[in-house]
Amino acid sequence: MATIPLGVIETGHLSILLLLGFALFGGSMGARLFQKMRIPQVVGYIAIGLLIGESGFKLIASADVENFRQFNYFALGIIGFLVGGELKGAIFKKYGKQFMAILLGEGLGAFLLVGISTGLFLYFLIDNPTIALAGGIVFGAIASATDPASTIDVLWEYRSKGVLTTGLVAIVALDDALAMTLYGLGTAAAGMLMGGSDSFAVAIGKVCIELFGAIGVGAAAGLILNFIIRHLHQPDKTLTVAIGSILIVIAASVIWEMDVILATMTMGVVLINIAPRRSKDLFKIVRSFSPPIYVIFFVLVGARLGIGSMPGWMWGIVGLYVFFRTLGKMVGTYVGAKITKAPAVIQKYAGMGLFAQGGVAVGLSIMAGQHLGDYEVTGGMMLGDMIIFGVTATTLIVQILGPPMVKLAIRLAGESGMNITREDLLKSYSVADIMVADPATLSEGDSFHKIMQTLSTTDAMTYPVVDENKTLLGIITVEGLKTSLGQQSLSQLLVAYDLMQSPPDTASPDMPLETAMTLMREQNLEYLTVTSPSQDGDGKQLEGLLEYRRVERKLDHELLRRQEAASDCEQSMLLKAAIQKHRKNTGLTSEK
Repeated sequence: MATIPLGVIETGHLSILLLLGFALFGGSMGARLFQKMRIPQVVGYIAIGLLIGESGFKLIASADVENFRQFNYFALGIIGFLVGGELKGAIFKKYGKQFMAILLGEGLGAFLLVGISTGLFLYFLIDNPTIALAGGIVFGAIASATDPASTIDVLWEYRSKGVLTTGLVAIVALDDALAMTLYGLGTAAAGMLMGGSDSFAVAIGKVCIELFGAIGVGAAAGLILNFIIRHLHQPDKTLTVAIGSILIVIAASVIWEMDVILATMTMGVVLINIAPRRSKDLFKIVRSFSPPIYVIFFVLVGARLGIGSMPGWMWGIVGLYVFFRTLGKMVGTYVGAKITKAPAVIQKYAGMGLFAQGGVAVGLSIMAGQHLGDYEVTGGMMLGDMIIFGVTATTLIVQILGPPMVKLAIRLAGESGMNITREDLLKSYSVADIMVADPATLSEGDSFHKIMQTLSTTDAMTYPVVDENKTLLGIITVEGLKTSLGQQSLSQLLVAYDLMQSPPDTASPDMPLETAMTLMREQNLEYLTVTSPSQDGDGKQLEGLLEYRRVERKLDHELLRRQEAASDCEQSMLLKAAIQKHRKNTGLTSEK
Protein backbone atom coordinates (compact mmCIF):
# COMPACT_ATOMS: atom_id res chain seq x y z
CA MET A 1 0.00 0.00 0.00
CA ALA A 2 1.35 3.44 -0.93
CA THR A 3 2.33 5.79 1.88
CA ILE A 4 1.64 9.51 2.03
CA PRO A 5 4.75 11.66 2.62
CA LEU A 6 4.56 13.75 5.75
CA GLY A 7 4.95 16.92 3.77
CA VAL A 8 1.69 16.21 1.94
CA ILE A 9 -0.30 16.28 5.17
CA GLU A 10 -1.91 19.67 5.63
CA THR A 11 -0.86 21.59 8.73
CA GLY A 12 -4.46 22.12 9.76
CA HIS A 13 -5.17 18.40 9.76
CA LEU A 14 -2.01 17.69 11.74
CA SER A 15 -2.99 20.35 14.29
CA ILE A 16 -6.38 18.72 14.73
CA LEU A 17 -4.74 15.35 15.30
CA LEU A 18 -2.42 16.92 17.86
CA LEU A 19 -5.35 18.58 19.57
CA LEU A 20 -7.17 15.26 19.86
CA GLY A 21 -4.03 13.60 21.17
CA PHE A 22 -3.34 16.33 23.73
CA ALA A 23 -6.96 16.37 24.80
CA LEU A 24 -7.33 12.63 25.37
CA PHE A 25 -3.88 11.87 26.79
CA GLY A 26 -3.37 15.09 28.74
CA GLY A 27 -6.96 15.21 29.95
CA SER A 28 -6.77 11.66 31.29
CA MET A 29 -3.48 12.37 33.09
CA GLY A 30 -4.83 15.62 34.50
CA ALA A 31 -7.97 13.89 35.73
CA ARG A 32 -5.87 11.20 37.43
CA LEU A 33 -3.73 13.82 39.15
CA PHE A 34 -6.68 15.81 40.43
CA GLN A 35 -8.49 12.66 41.59
CA LYS A 36 -5.46 11.82 43.76
CA MET A 37 -5.90 15.28 45.33
CA ARG A 38 -9.59 14.40 45.92
CA ILE A 39 -10.70 16.98 43.34
CA PRO A 40 -13.31 15.98 40.70
CA GLN A 41 -11.78 14.80 37.42
CA VAL A 42 -13.56 17.41 35.34
CA VAL A 43 -11.35 20.11 36.90
CA GLY A 44 -8.33 18.18 35.62
CA TYR A 45 -9.73 18.15 32.09
CA ILE A 46 -10.26 21.92 32.15
CA ALA A 47 -6.83 22.55 33.71
CA ILE A 48 -5.11 20.68 30.87
CA GLY A 49 -7.12 22.74 28.39
CA LEU A 50 -5.97 25.93 30.09
CA LEU A 51 -2.33 24.81 29.87
CA ILE A 52 -2.40 24.02 26.15
CA GLY A 53 -4.80 26.80 25.10
CA GLU A 54 -5.11 30.56 24.96
CA SER A 55 -4.50 31.15 28.69
CA GLY A 56 -1.47 28.83 28.86
CA PHE A 57 1.34 27.83 26.52
CA LYS A 58 -0.74 28.35 23.36
CA LEU A 59 0.22 24.92 22.02
CA ILE A 60 -3.10 24.84 20.20
CA ALA A 61 -4.24 27.76 18.08
CA SER A 62 -7.64 29.31 18.74
CA ALA A 63 -8.58 28.63 15.11
CA ASP A 64 -8.09 24.88 15.68
CA VAL A 65 -10.29 25.03 18.77
CA GLU A 66 -12.98 26.80 16.76
CA ASN A 67 -12.86 24.01 14.18
CA PHE A 68 -14.27 21.75 16.86
CA ARG A 69 -17.46 23.73 17.36
CA GLN A 70 -19.46 20.98 15.67
CA PHE A 71 -17.90 18.44 18.02
CA ASN A 72 -19.06 20.54 20.97
CA TYR A 73 -22.62 20.19 19.71
CA PHE A 74 -22.12 16.43 19.58
CA ALA A 75 -20.81 16.32 23.16
CA LEU A 76 -23.68 18.46 24.44
CA GLY A 77 -26.13 16.23 22.56
CA ILE A 78 -24.74 13.07 24.19
CA ILE A 79 -24.91 14.76 27.60
CA GLY A 80 -28.49 15.85 27.00
CA PHE A 81 -29.53 12.35 25.90
CA LEU A 82 -28.00 10.69 28.97
CA VAL A 83 -29.47 13.30 31.31
CA GLY A 84 -32.89 12.64 29.77
CA GLY A 85 -32.43 8.96 30.56
CA GLU A 86 -32.32 9.87 34.27
CA LEU A 87 -35.66 11.73 34.20
CA LYS A 88 -38.38 9.16 34.73
CA GLY A 89 -42.02 10.16 34.99
CA ALA A 90 -42.28 8.91 38.57
CA ILE A 91 -39.65 11.46 39.62
CA PHE A 92 -41.72 14.39 38.41
CA LYS A 93 -44.87 12.99 40.01
CA LYS A 94 -43.08 13.05 43.36
CA TYR A 95 -41.00 16.20 43.08
CA GLY A 96 -42.21 18.11 40.01
CA LYS A 97 -43.63 21.12 41.88
CA GLN A 98 -40.55 21.37 44.09
CA PHE A 99 -38.15 21.15 41.16
CA MET A 100 -39.96 23.86 39.21
CA ALA A 101 -40.01 26.19 42.23
CA ILE A 102 -36.28 25.67 42.80
CA LEU A 103 -35.57 26.15 39.10
CA LEU A 104 -37.40 29.48 39.00
CA GLY A 105 -35.89 30.55 42.32
CA GLU A 106 -32.24 29.92 41.44
CA GLY A 107 -32.57 31.08 37.82
CA LEU A 108 -34.44 34.32 38.53
CA GLY A 109 -32.35 34.96 41.66
CA ALA A 110 -29.11 34.89 39.65
CA PHE A 111 -30.70 36.91 36.83
CA LEU A 112 -31.87 39.72 39.10
CA LEU A 113 -28.84 40.01 41.37
CA VAL A 114 -26.24 39.80 38.59
CA GLY A 115 -28.26 42.05 36.30
CA ILE A 116 -28.71 44.78 38.90
CA SER A 117 -25.12 44.68 40.23
CA THR A 118 -23.35 44.65 36.84
CA GLY A 119 -25.75 47.24 35.45
CA LEU A 120 -25.02 49.65 38.32
CA PHE A 121 -21.28 49.05 37.94
CA LEU A 122 -21.42 49.88 34.24
CA TYR A 123 -23.54 52.99 34.91
CA PHE A 124 -21.00 54.40 37.38
CA LEU A 125 -18.16 53.47 35.01
CA ILE A 126 -19.44 55.02 31.78
CA ASP A 127 -22.44 57.15 32.88
CA ASN A 128 -24.56 55.77 30.03
CA PRO A 129 -27.82 54.31 31.38
CA THR A 130 -28.79 52.65 28.07
CA ILE A 131 -25.59 50.63 27.65
CA ALA A 132 -25.48 49.90 31.40
CA LEU A 133 -29.03 48.54 31.40
CA ALA A 134 -28.46 46.51 28.24
CA GLY A 135 -25.23 45.01 29.60
CA GLY A 136 -26.81 44.23 32.96
CA ILE A 137 -29.78 42.47 31.35
CA VAL A 138 -27.57 40.24 29.17
CA PHE A 139 -25.15 39.42 31.99
CA GLY A 140 -28.08 38.54 34.25
CA ALA A 141 -29.69 36.32 31.62
CA ILE A 142 -26.47 34.39 31.01
CA ALA A 143 -25.83 34.08 34.76
CA SER A 144 -29.01 32.01 35.13
CA ALA A 145 -27.45 29.16 33.12
CA THR A 146 -26.00 26.16 34.97
CA ASP A 147 -23.61 23.82 33.19
CA PRO A 148 -25.22 20.36 33.11
CA ALA A 149 -22.11 18.66 31.75
CA SER A 150 -19.67 19.17 34.63
CA THR A 151 -22.41 18.77 37.28
CA ILE A 152 -23.59 15.44 35.87
CA ASP A 153 -19.99 14.30 35.39
CA VAL A 154 -19.32 14.74 39.13
CA LEU A 155 -22.53 12.92 40.09
CA TRP A 156 -21.57 9.98 37.87
CA GLU A 157 -17.93 10.00 38.98
CA TYR A 158 -18.88 9.64 42.65
CA ARG A 159 -21.78 7.24 41.99
CA SER A 160 -24.25 9.49 43.74
CA LYS A 161 -27.84 8.43 44.38
CA GLY A 162 -30.68 9.91 46.43
CA VAL A 163 -33.20 12.71 46.54
CA LEU A 164 -30.56 15.47 46.24
CA THR A 165 -28.92 13.77 43.25
CA THR A 166 -32.30 13.34 41.59
CA GLY A 167 -33.06 17.01 42.20
CA LEU A 168 -29.75 18.24 40.81
CA VAL A 169 -30.12 16.15 37.65
CA ALA A 170 -33.63 17.44 37.01
CA ILE A 171 -32.79 21.08 37.77
CA VAL A 172 -29.62 21.33 35.65
CA ALA A 173 -31.46 19.59 32.81
CA LEU A 174 -34.38 22.03 32.87
CA ASP A 175 -32.15 25.01 33.68
CA ASP A 176 -31.00 25.14 30.08
CA ALA A 177 -34.54 25.90 28.90
CA LEU A 178 -34.94 28.66 31.50
CA ALA A 179 -31.59 30.20 30.58
CA MET A 180 -32.50 30.19 26.89
CA THR A 181 -35.81 31.88 27.68
CA LEU A 182 -34.22 34.59 29.82
CA TYR A 183 -31.42 35.06 27.29
CA GLY A 184 -33.82 35.37 24.36
CA LEU A 185 -35.97 37.93 26.15
CA GLY A 186 -32.95 39.70 27.64
CA THR A 187 -31.06 40.15 24.39
CA ALA A 188 -34.25 41.31 22.68
CA ALA A 189 -34.75 43.92 25.39
CA ALA A 190 -31.09 44.95 25.15
CA GLY A 191 -31.34 45.22 21.36
CA MET A 192 -34.43 47.40 21.63
CA LEU A 193 -32.65 49.66 24.12
CA MET A 194 -29.72 49.97 21.71
CA GLY A 195 -32.03 50.76 18.78
CA GLY A 196 -32.47 47.27 17.33
CA SER A 197 -35.33 46.45 14.97
CA ASP A 198 -36.76 43.28 16.53
CA SER A 199 -39.83 43.77 18.69
CA PHE A 200 -40.38 42.05 22.02
CA ALA A 201 -43.18 39.96 20.50
CA VAL A 202 -40.80 38.68 17.81
CA ALA A 203 -38.30 37.74 20.53
CA ILE A 204 -40.94 35.76 22.43
CA GLY A 205 -41.84 33.97 19.20
CA LYS A 206 -38.21 33.01 18.61
CA VAL A 207 -37.88 31.68 22.15
CA CYS A 208 -41.02 29.58 21.74
CA ILE A 209 -39.70 28.13 18.48
CA GLU A 210 -36.33 27.36 20.09
CA LEU A 211 -37.83 25.60 23.11
CA PHE A 212 -41.04 23.97 21.90
CA GLY A 213 -39.49 23.10 18.56
CA ALA A 214 -36.65 21.34 20.37
CA ILE A 215 -39.13 19.41 22.50
CA GLY A 216 -41.11 18.37 19.41
CA VAL A 217 -38.04 17.22 17.47
CA GLY A 218 -36.69 15.32 20.47
CA ALA A 219 -40.01 13.62 21.22
CA ALA A 220 -40.45 12.51 17.60
CA ALA A 221 -36.88 11.17 17.50
CA GLY A 222 -37.44 9.26 20.76
CA LEU A 223 -40.55 7.56 19.37
CA ILE A 224 -38.80 6.62 16.13
CA LEU A 225 -35.72 5.30 17.96
CA ASN A 226 -37.91 3.19 20.24
CA PHE A 227 -39.63 1.65 17.20
CA ILE A 228 -36.26 0.80 15.62
CA ILE A 229 -34.54 -0.71 18.67
CA ARG A 230 -37.63 -2.82 19.37
CA HIS A 231 -36.59 -4.91 16.36
CA LEU A 232 -32.84 -4.83 17.00
CA HIS A 233 -31.23 -7.32 19.36
CA GLN A 234 -27.56 -6.68 18.69
CA PRO A 235 -25.83 -4.15 21.01
CA ASP A 236 -23.40 -2.88 18.35
CA LYS A 237 -26.20 -2.08 15.91
CA THR A 238 -28.29 -0.51 18.67
CA LEU A 239 -25.43 1.82 19.59
CA THR A 240 -24.86 2.77 15.96
CA VAL A 241 -28.53 3.60 15.40
CA ALA A 242 -28.72 5.57 18.68
CA ILE A 243 -25.65 7.69 17.89
CA GLY A 244 -26.93 8.29 14.37
CA SER A 245 -30.30 9.41 15.75
CA ILE A 246 -28.64 11.76 18.22
CA LEU A 247 -26.55 13.32 15.44
CA ILE A 248 -29.65 13.86 13.30
CA VAL A 249 -31.46 15.56 16.19
CA ILE A 250 -28.39 17.75 16.86
CA ALA A 251 -28.14 18.74 13.19
CA ALA A 252 -31.85 19.57 13.01
CA SER A 253 -31.57 21.68 16.17
CA VAL A 254 -28.58 23.63 14.82
CA ILE A 255 -30.15 24.18 11.40
CA TRP A 256 -33.46 25.35 12.85
CA GLU A 257 -31.72 27.32 15.65
CA MET A 258 -33.20 25.29 18.49
CA ASP A 259 -31.71 24.24 21.82
CA VAL A 260 -29.50 21.16 21.27
CA ILE A 261 -29.47 19.97 24.87
CA LEU A 262 -33.23 20.31 25.30
CA ALA A 263 -33.89 18.39 22.06
CA THR A 264 -31.65 15.43 22.88
CA MET A 265 -32.77 15.46 26.51
CA THR A 266 -36.40 15.18 25.39
CA MET A 267 -35.37 12.28 23.18
CA GLY A 268 -33.90 10.52 26.21
CA VAL A 269 -36.91 11.32 28.41
CA VAL A 270 -39.34 9.86 25.87
CA LEU A 271 -37.26 6.73 25.41
CA ILE A 272 -36.77 5.94 29.12
CA ASN A 273 -40.45 6.46 29.91
CA ILE A 274 -42.11 4.54 27.08
CA ALA A 275 -39.63 1.64 27.08
CA PRO A 276 -37.80 1.61 30.44
CA ARG A 277 -36.56 -1.99 30.24
CA ARG A 278 -35.62 -1.96 26.59
CA SER A 279 -33.79 1.36 26.78
CA LYS A 280 -31.91 0.59 30.00
CA ASP A 281 -29.21 -1.34 28.16
CA LEU A 282 -29.03 1.32 25.45
CA PHE A 283 -28.32 4.11 27.93
CA LYS A 284 -25.69 1.90 29.56
CA ILE A 285 -23.98 1.33 26.20
CA VAL A 286 -24.06 5.03 25.28
CA ARG A 287 -22.65 5.96 28.70
CA SER A 288 -19.76 3.51 28.24
CA PHE A 289 -19.13 5.06 24.81
CA SER A 290 -19.10 8.66 26.10
CA PRO A 291 -15.95 9.11 28.32
CA PRO A 292 -13.55 10.08 25.48
CA ILE A 293 -16.14 12.58 24.25
CA TYR A 294 -16.37 14.17 27.71
CA VAL A 295 -12.59 14.41 27.99
CA ILE A 296 -12.21 16.19 24.64
CA PHE A 297 -15.18 18.47 25.35
CA PHE A 298 -13.91 19.73 28.71
CA VAL A 299 -10.32 20.12 27.50
CA LEU A 300 -11.68 22.26 24.65
CA VAL A 301 -13.65 24.31 27.19
CA GLY A 302 -10.39 25.06 29.00
CA ALA A 303 -8.43 25.72 25.79
CA ARG A 304 -11.05 28.22 24.64
CA LEU A 305 -10.85 30.32 27.82
CA GLY A 306 -8.58 33.21 26.83
CA ILE A 307 -8.56 36.17 29.23
CA GLY A 308 -5.06 37.61 28.80
CA SER A 309 -6.12 40.86 27.06
CA MET A 310 -8.88 41.89 29.48
CA PRO A 311 -8.76 45.50 30.81
CA GLY A 312 -8.45 45.89 34.57
CA TRP A 313 -11.95 47.29 35.13
CA MET A 314 -13.43 44.09 33.67
CA TRP A 315 -12.33 42.23 36.80
CA GLY A 316 -14.78 44.39 38.75
CA ILE A 317 -17.60 42.99 36.62
CA VAL A 318 -16.18 39.48 36.99
CA GLY A 319 -16.09 39.78 40.79
CA LEU A 320 -19.66 41.12 40.99
CA TYR A 321 -20.89 38.48 38.56
CA VAL A 322 -19.37 35.54 40.46
CA PHE A 323 -20.44 36.81 43.91
CA PHE A 324 -24.02 37.72 43.06
CA ARG A 325 -24.55 34.71 40.80
CA THR A 326 -23.48 32.45 43.67
CA LEU A 327 -25.69 34.35 46.11
CA GLY A 328 -28.65 34.27 43.72
CA LYS A 329 -28.31 30.53 43.12
CA MET A 330 -28.00 29.75 46.85
CA VAL A 331 -30.78 32.03 48.09
CA GLY A 332 -33.12 31.26 45.17
CA THR A 333 -32.71 27.52 45.65
CA TYR A 334 -33.35 27.75 49.39
CA VAL A 335 -36.43 29.94 48.97
CA GLY A 336 -37.92 27.71 46.26
CA ALA A 337 -37.24 24.56 48.29
CA LYS A 338 -38.55 26.11 51.50
CA ILE A 339 -41.80 27.36 49.97
CA THR A 340 -42.61 23.94 48.49
CA LYS A 341 -41.39 22.09 51.63
CA ALA A 342 -38.77 20.12 49.73
CA PRO A 343 -36.70 17.57 51.70
CA ALA A 344 -34.18 19.07 54.10
CA VAL A 345 -31.13 17.93 52.11
CA ILE A 346 -32.39 19.81 49.06
CA GLN A 347 -33.01 22.96 51.11
CA LYS A 348 -29.52 22.77 52.64
CA TYR A 349 -27.31 21.55 49.82
CA ALA A 350 -28.97 21.89 46.39
CA GLY A 351 -27.70 25.45 45.94
CA MET A 352 -24.12 24.22 46.35
CA GLY A 353 -24.58 21.93 43.35
CA LEU A 354 -25.64 24.68 40.92
CA PHE A 355 -22.46 26.79 40.69
CA ALA A 356 -20.98 25.31 37.50
CA GLN A 357 -21.10 27.45 34.35
CA GLY A 358 -19.80 26.12 31.06
CA GLY A 359 -20.41 25.69 27.40
CA VAL A 360 -23.99 26.95 27.41
CA ALA A 361 -23.02 30.28 29.00
CA VAL A 362 -20.00 30.74 26.73
CA GLY A 363 -22.15 29.95 23.69
CA LEU A 364 -24.76 32.48 24.77
CA SER A 365 -22.08 35.13 25.29
CA ILE A 366 -20.77 34.56 21.75
CA MET A 367 -24.30 34.95 20.40
CA ALA A 368 -24.69 38.15 22.44
CA GLY A 369 -21.38 39.39 21.06
CA GLN A 370 -22.71 39.00 17.53
CA HIS A 371 -25.94 40.86 18.33
CA LEU A 372 -24.37 43.68 20.37
CA GLY A 373 -20.93 43.97 18.79
CA ASP A 374 -21.44 47.43 17.26
CA TYR A 375 -21.85 49.41 20.49
CA GLU A 376 -18.79 50.87 22.24
CA VAL A 377 -18.61 50.82 26.04
CA THR A 378 -15.34 52.65 26.76
CA GLY A 379 -11.76 52.81 25.53
CA GLY A 380 -12.46 50.88 22.33
CA MET A 381 -14.11 48.01 24.21
CA MET A 382 -17.31 46.99 22.41
CA LEU A 383 -20.36 45.79 24.34
CA GLY A 384 -20.29 42.37 22.68
CA ASP A 385 -16.58 41.88 23.47
CA MET A 386 -17.17 42.95 27.07
CA ILE A 387 -19.84 40.27 27.48
CA ILE A 388 -17.60 37.57 25.93
CA PHE A 389 -14.61 38.52 28.09
CA GLY A 390 -16.72 38.71 31.25
CA VAL A 391 -18.48 35.39 30.76
CA THR A 392 -15.24 33.67 29.75
CA ALA A 393 -13.43 34.84 32.89
CA THR A 394 -16.35 33.94 35.19
CA THR A 395 -16.65 30.54 33.53
CA LEU A 396 -12.96 29.90 34.26
CA ILE A 397 -13.45 30.72 37.95
CA VAL A 398 -16.78 28.97 38.43
CA GLN A 399 -15.82 25.83 36.50
CA ILE A 400 -12.91 25.34 38.90
CA LEU A 401 -15.03 25.98 42.01
CA GLY A 402 -18.27 24.35 40.83
CA PRO A 403 -17.38 20.63 40.61
CA PRO A 404 -15.81 20.48 44.11
CA MET A 405 -18.96 22.13 45.48
CA VAL A 406 -21.12 19.45 43.83
CA LYS A 407 -18.91 16.80 45.42
CA LEU A 408 -19.23 18.49 48.82
CA ALA A 409 -23.02 18.74 48.51
CA ILE A 410 -23.56 15.03 47.79
CA ARG A 411 -21.06 14.06 50.48
CA LEU A 412 -22.81 16.17 53.13
CA ALA A 413 -26.14 14.69 52.00
CA GLY A 414 -24.74 11.17 52.41
CA GLU A 415 -25.47 10.25 48.78
CA SER A 416 -21.92 9.79 47.46
CA GLY A 417 -21.19 6.17 46.54
CA MET A 418 -24.84 5.08 46.89
CA ASN A 419 -25.25 4.27 43.19
CA ILE A 420 -22.25 1.98 43.12
CA THR A 421 -22.25 -1.09 40.89
CA ARG A 422 -20.79 -4.54 41.41
CA GLU A 423 -17.89 -3.64 39.12
CA ASP A 424 -17.19 -0.50 41.17
CA LEU A 425 -17.06 -2.54 44.37
CA LEU A 426 -14.60 -4.98 42.81
CA LYS A 427 -12.32 -2.13 41.76
CA SER A 428 -12.46 -0.50 45.19
CA TYR A 429 -11.24 -3.53 47.16
CA SER A 430 -7.93 -5.32 47.50
CA VAL A 431 -7.66 -9.00 48.42
CA ALA A 432 -6.75 -8.04 52.00
CA ASP A 433 -10.01 -6.07 52.37
CA ILE A 434 -12.27 -9.06 51.82
CA MET A 435 -10.26 -12.26 52.43
CA VAL A 436 -10.80 -14.47 55.48
CA ALA A 437 -7.82 -13.29 57.50
CA ASP A 438 -7.91 -16.13 60.02
CA PRO A 439 -9.19 -19.21 58.18
CA ALA A 440 -9.58 -22.62 59.78
CA THR A 441 -6.28 -24.46 59.21
CA LEU A 442 -4.94 -27.98 59.64
CA SER A 443 -1.56 -29.20 60.77
CA GLU A 444 0.36 -31.66 58.63
CA GLY A 445 0.02 -34.42 61.27
CA ASP A 446 -3.73 -34.07 61.94
CA SER A 447 -5.58 -37.39 61.69
CA PHE A 448 -8.52 -38.05 59.42
CA HIS A 449 -10.81 -38.03 62.48
CA LYS A 450 -9.60 -34.58 63.52
CA ILE A 451 -10.00 -33.32 59.97
CA MET A 452 -13.63 -34.46 59.96
CA GLN A 453 -14.21 -32.80 63.33
CA THR A 454 -12.87 -29.53 61.95
CA LEU A 455 -15.15 -29.81 58.93
CA SER A 456 -18.18 -30.38 61.15
CA THR A 457 -17.58 -27.22 63.19
CA THR A 458 -16.90 -24.81 60.30
CA ASP A 459 -18.65 -23.88 57.05
CA ALA A 460 -15.54 -23.47 54.89
CA MET A 461 -14.97 -25.55 51.77
CA THR A 462 -11.18 -25.15 51.77
CA TYR A 463 -8.61 -25.78 54.54
CA PRO A 464 -4.94 -24.71 54.29
CA VAL A 465 -2.38 -27.08 55.79
CA VAL A 466 0.41 -25.24 57.62
CA ASP A 467 3.42 -26.07 59.81
CA GLU A 468 4.20 -24.61 63.24
CA ASN A 469 5.53 -21.38 61.63
CA LYS A 470 2.32 -20.93 59.62
CA THR A 471 4.14 -21.67 56.39
CA LEU A 472 1.73 -22.96 53.75
CA LEU A 473 2.32 -26.63 52.90
CA GLY A 474 -0.77 -27.49 50.91
CA ILE A 475 -4.55 -27.38 50.77
CA ILE A 476 -7.40 -29.78 51.59
CA THR A 477 -10.82 -29.27 50.03
CA VAL A 478 -14.15 -30.89 50.85
CA GLU A 479 -14.35 -32.04 47.23
CA GLY A 480 -10.99 -33.76 47.53
CA LEU A 481 -12.04 -35.67 50.64
CA LYS A 482 -14.92 -37.43 48.88
CA THR A 483 -12.68 -40.25 47.65
CA SER A 484 -11.38 -40.88 51.16
CA LEU A 485 -14.91 -41.03 52.60
CA GLY A 486 -15.60 -44.13 50.47
CA GLN A 487 -12.62 -46.00 51.95
CA GLN A 488 -13.11 -45.73 55.71
CA SER A 489 -10.57 -48.43 56.63
CA LEU A 490 -7.79 -46.79 54.63
CA SER A 491 -8.73 -43.24 55.55
CA GLN A 492 -8.18 -43.85 59.26
CA LEU A 493 -4.48 -44.41 58.52
CA LEU A 494 -4.06 -41.11 56.65
CA VAL A 495 -3.06 -37.74 58.05
CA ALA A 496 -3.45 -34.26 56.61
CA TYR A 497 -0.05 -34.38 54.94
CA ASP A 498 -1.19 -37.44 52.92
CA LEU A 499 -4.50 -35.86 51.87
CA MET A 500 -3.36 -32.35 50.97
CA GLN A 501 -2.61 -31.12 47.48
CA SER A 502 -0.59 -28.19 46.19
CA PRO A 503 -2.54 -24.90 45.88
CA PRO A 504 -3.38 -24.32 42.19
CA ASP A 505 -2.50 -20.64 42.54
CA THR A 506 -1.97 -17.97 45.19
CA ALA A 507 -2.67 -14.27 45.65
CA SER A 508 -0.91 -11.54 47.62
CA PRO A 509 -2.81 -9.36 50.15
CA ASP A 510 -2.27 -6.20 48.09
CA MET A 511 -3.52 -7.73 44.83
CA PRO A 512 -6.63 -5.95 43.49
CA LEU A 513 -9.73 -8.02 44.19
CA GLU A 514 -10.80 -7.61 40.57
CA THR A 515 -7.55 -9.29 39.43
CA ALA A 516 -7.97 -12.16 41.90
CA MET A 517 -11.57 -12.81 40.84
CA THR A 518 -10.56 -12.77 37.17
CA LEU A 519 -7.79 -15.24 37.96
CA MET A 520 -10.25 -17.62 39.63
CA ARG A 521 -12.73 -17.38 36.76
CA GLU A 522 -10.10 -17.99 34.09
CA GLN A 523 -8.71 -21.07 35.88
CA ASN A 524 -12.11 -22.26 37.14
CA LEU A 525 -10.93 -22.09 40.77
CA GLU A 526 -13.13 -22.00 43.85
CA TYR A 527 -10.45 -20.50 46.06
CA LEU A 528 -7.07 -18.78 46.29
CA THR A 529 -4.70 -18.99 49.22
CA VAL A 530 -3.38 -15.56 50.18
CA THR A 531 0.32 -15.64 51.01
CA SER A 532 3.37 -13.47 51.55
CA PRO A 533 7.07 -14.46 51.44
CA SER A 534 8.16 -16.15 54.67
CA GLN A 535 10.90 -14.59 56.77
CA ASP A 536 13.47 -17.23 55.85
CA GLY A 537 12.59 -16.90 52.18
CA ASP A 538 12.12 -20.65 51.69
CA GLY A 539 8.33 -20.74 51.64
CA LYS A 540 5.12 -18.77 51.67
CA GLN A 541 3.49 -17.47 54.83
CA LEU A 542 -0.28 -17.96 54.98
CA GLU A 543 -2.11 -14.62 55.30
CA GLY A 544 -5.68 -15.67 54.55
CA LEU A 545 -8.05 -17.44 52.21
CA LEU A 546 -10.15 -16.08 49.36
CA GLU A 547 -13.16 -18.20 48.39
CA TYR A 548 -15.05 -17.29 45.24
CA ARG A 549 -18.53 -17.96 46.64
CA ARG A 550 -17.83 -16.11 49.86
CA VAL A 551 -16.61 -13.07 47.93
CA GLU A 552 -19.74 -13.12 45.77
CA ARG A 553 -21.93 -13.19 48.89
CA LYS A 554 -20.05 -10.29 50.47
CA LEU A 555 -20.32 -8.20 47.31
CA ASP A 556 -24.07 -8.91 47.08
CA HIS A 557 -24.53 -7.98 50.74
CA GLU A 558 -22.61 -4.70 50.43
CA LEU A 559 -24.40 -3.76 47.21
CA LEU A 560 -27.79 -4.44 48.80
CA ARG A 561 -26.81 -2.48 51.92
CA ARG A 562 -25.95 0.61 49.92
CA GLN A 563 -29.08 0.39 47.79
CA GLU A 564 -31.25 0.02 50.89
CA ALA A 565 -29.48 2.94 52.55
CA ALA A 566 -30.22 5.18 49.54
CA SER A 567 -33.84 3.92 49.41
CA ASP A 568 -34.34 4.38 53.16
CA CYS A 569 -33.00 7.92 52.93
CA GLU A 570 -35.42 8.80 50.14
CA GLN A 571 -38.37 7.11 51.87
CA SER A 572 -37.55 8.98 55.07
CA MET A 573 -37.63 12.27 53.18
CA LEU A 574 -40.99 11.40 51.64
CA LEU A 575 -42.41 10.36 55.02
CA LYS A 576 -41.33 13.62 56.64
CA ALA A 577 -42.88 15.61 53.80
CA ALA A 578 -46.14 13.63 54.10
CA ILE A 579 -46.27 14.19 57.87
CA GLN A 580 -45.70 17.94 57.44
CA LYS A 581 -48.43 18.11 54.80
CA HIS A 582 -50.84 16.17 57.04
CA ARG A 583 -50.17 18.51 59.96
CA LYS A 584 -50.78 21.52 57.77
CA ASN A 585 -54.07 20.10 56.48
CA THR A 586 -55.28 19.14 59.96
CA GLY A 587 -54.14 22.33 61.67
CA LEU A 588 -51.47 20.65 63.80
CA THR A 589 -48.35 22.74 64.35
CA SER A 590 -46.34 20.52 66.68
CA GLU A 591 -45.94 16.85 67.52
CA LYS A 592 -48.53 15.37 69.85
